[in-house]
Amino acid sequence: MFKSLSTHAQRLFDYVTPCSLCEVGIKQQFGVCQSCWQQLPWLKQQIQRNQQQVYVACHYDYPINRIIQQFKYEQKLQHQRLLNGLLLRLRLPKVHAIVPMPISTDRLVERGFNQTLLLAKALGKTLKIPVWQPIQRLAQHSQKGLSRIERLENIEQQFVAKSSNTICYRTVLILDDVMTTGSSITALSQALEQLGCQKIYAACLAAGQVKDRPSSIDFADTMESQLR
Repeated sequence: MFKSLSTHAQRLFDYVTPCSLCEVGIKQQFGVCQSCWQQLPWLKQQIQRNQQQVYVACHYDYPINRIIQQFKYEQKLQHQRLLNGLLLRLRLPKVHAIVPMPISTDRLVERGFNQTLLLAKALGKTLKIPVWQPIQRLAQHSQKGLSRIERLENIEQQFVAKSSNTICYRTVLILDDVMTTGSSITALSQALEQLGCQKIYAACLAAGQVKDRPSSIDFADTMESQLR
């Protein structure tokens, strides 16, 4: 009953308030109008980065890039409704649990929350599967002066299994917000494999472009690590 009332109240609120993006149209899709929803930089397919297949909802282009930045760094949590909707448009595989990309304690204190954990909880509630956090992320070391291989090794060393783990899910879905080279997802996958996970899938809201030039890839690796 309460869920029905809440849904009705949400629909009524949407009808009398404008689209969150254009501020003109009527909200029809997760807080935005139909026109804005259709014009999002959709991808909705699997792409490969760093030998990892990842389900991606959108290209990291406007307005999604700005929305994610505001949600992540400016604590504009009202954007979560739209971001949740993006993930629901992916044809995700059946898994036993969702593993949100962990952030270090320093990042958590600085930001106040793990944005990927919020998204994972919402997705898990819809799919009726648990959110599992068996890996912690250590504070990153400086990447300055390191080669690309050394940077990747640096990222791998950041993921450490929690000593309190008493359960292991065999099939899991890593959830991240933005992917560039995919090095963080690969490192987390390796840590989960060491715990005994047999099938590891990955999904994210958006993926940025990575050029083939080594210097561009090195820069993307650095940015991916720093933006956690």
